[in-house]
Amino acid sequence: MVYLFLADGFEEIEALTPVDVLRRGKIEVTTVGVGKTSVKGSHGITVQADISDDRLTGFDDAEAVVLPGGMPGTRNLAACDKVQKAIKYCTANDILLGAICAAPSVLGNAGILEGKRAVCFPGFEGELKGAVQGEDGVCRDGNIITAKGMGVSLDFALELLAALRGRDEADRVRKSLQCR
Repeated sequence: MVYLFLADGFEEIEALTPVDVLRRGKIEVTTVGVGKTSVKGSHGITVQADISDDRLTGFDDAEAVVLPGGMPGTRNLAACDKVQKAIKYCTANDILLGAICAAPSVLGNAGILEGKRAVCFPGFEGELKGAVQGEDGVCRDGNIITAKGMGVSLDFALELLAALRGRDEADRVRKSLQCR
């Protein structure tokens, strides 16, 4: 199970592209609304999350946790106790964490990027506490995948899929999407 958190102000493409790509790769994805199930994106698009965070009792079945960026969505994710618990659980259990755009700042401020390669949307670099900052659009360091922003959402999603199901499955989905 992949848990993808949605908080008011999330970046729609950064959230929905991973959901779509992972499901095409036959991975079960649950979207989790912070505080509610009807969550409004940063561009006014309302998405119905599968569940609200108050229904989550744990992360024992988690294969990954994914955090989309957007403002104020990233700040709302950072303020959510359940998101912080998910990050800590994943870190303690070597479970994949993905964050894109401003959302890598949530990981940085949680102290889990120390010595890890990471990228983020320009202007948030100072919040990647202890990270070795890269230049690529998508960066993977062990069980942490970060990405710069909406423009690399598809690459981010495919890297998540590759980490979970292997490069062959990611290439299969990439080809089915008519990507280069």
